[in-house]
Amino acid sequence: MIALFLAQAAAAAAASPAPAATPPVPARIERLLERTPVIDGHNDLPWEIRQHYGAKVEALDLRTDSTRWPYPLQTDIARLRRGHVGGQFWSVYIPASATGPRAVEMTLEEIDIVRRMAAAWPDAFALADSADDVRRAQKSGRIASLIGVEGGHQIDKRLSVLRQYRALGVRYMTLTHGKSLEWADSSTDAPRAGGLNEFGRQVVKEMNRIGMIVDVSHVADTTMAAALDVSRAPVIASHSSARAIADAPRNIPDALLKRIGDGGGVVMVNFYPSFVSAKWRAWDAARTAFAKGAGLASDEYGPRAPAPLVAWDAQHPEPVVTVADVADHIEHVAKVAGRGAVGLGGDFDGISGTGPIGLKGVEGYPLIFAELARRGWSDADLSGLAQGNILRVIERVDAVAASMAKEPPVDATAPD
Repeated sequence: MIALFLAQAAAAAAASPAPAATPPVPARIERLLERTPVIDGHNDLPWEIRQHYGAKVEALDLRTDSTRWPYPLQTDIARLRRGHVGGQFWSVYIPASATGPRAVEMTLEEIDIVRRMAAAWPDAFALADSADDVRRAQKSGRIASLIGVEGGHQIDKRLSVLRQYRALGVRYMTLTHGKSLEWADSSTDAPRAGGLNEFGRQVVKEMNRIGMIVDVSHVADTTMAAALDVSRAPVIASHSSARAIADAPRNIPDALLKRIGDGGGVVMVNFYPSFVSAKWRAWDAARTAFAKGAGLASDEYGPRAPAPLVAWDAQHPEPVVTVADVADHIEHVAKVAGRGAVGLGGDFDGISGTGPIGLKGVEGYPLIFAELARRGWSDADLSGLAQGNILRVIERVDAVAASMAKEPPVDATAPD
């Protein structure tokens, strides 16, 4: 099957026109990103490899142009290089519908994919577990590969599982995904826990103790506030934007942006058009309603979508979303929380191939920096956005864990 995929990819490469060139990036930005390359907070490539290529990492070649593969991706090594990516948190996402022991099994399989990626292309990727590991990887010309678990359902209500994920190199866990848990509420589901219940607070405390970053993307405002109340270490939002700019439940209101910044944390701005643009979000809601009425899936865009959706798209043009729209979110977070509290979490390969113009793949990061430089951002602030801010969080989380090293593990599971 993989051989067929690769043969089809070669045929597509021969038949397809070359992609349009991106606008030139100022030499100042190229130099800056060579010195301080981007560390992105969230990329779902491992799940895409699992879902569309049978988890057969070694049968693929990420050195080739993955836009020309039978199921195109937003990530490959050449485009990571062009995008000046020097560090990536790979999401080991599994659906929120997966629960119990199977959720743990699936998470381990996803961690295995990340580790196999690093082994398959050791000249491109280096597993990293600390800020110093990241710097060493970058110095050697490789992309530091960190791991994030995208949902508390993946620990099956067991702190022992949380600790074993950390032992396998997991650096952050998002407290919820799209569904509320009995111990933590999601931003896109009815509440069950009232924010965080007692077990949820134990989860946050244990993450502090073992040096796992608390990630508040996807969580309800009440959960975010509770996590900020409990955590001794800075928290991150690995892929979230500003609600004041685009009113989506997944985005963060100003009061909580400020609290994240005041606590030394970082909000890593998401590129998904639904979280960036209110107009695109409304267009997508209408599109989804049409698809549901026609009995169609709505998570495919462009020519890959079902024919009735392609026709609908032709009659209802997609609103234009640009790099400037993403920059507006970055600047809003910076205004409310401080320029030290902002980063980038593109959510590539988790957004169905969408993205703002110029930001539909990992090669697009320099355009963001060019836009912010045009708006007057200094090199120091741009370097913080690229990597300095998130590296500071990693170091602070590790310092808090060191200060808690003599505290015993909490042996708790959520009550059934």
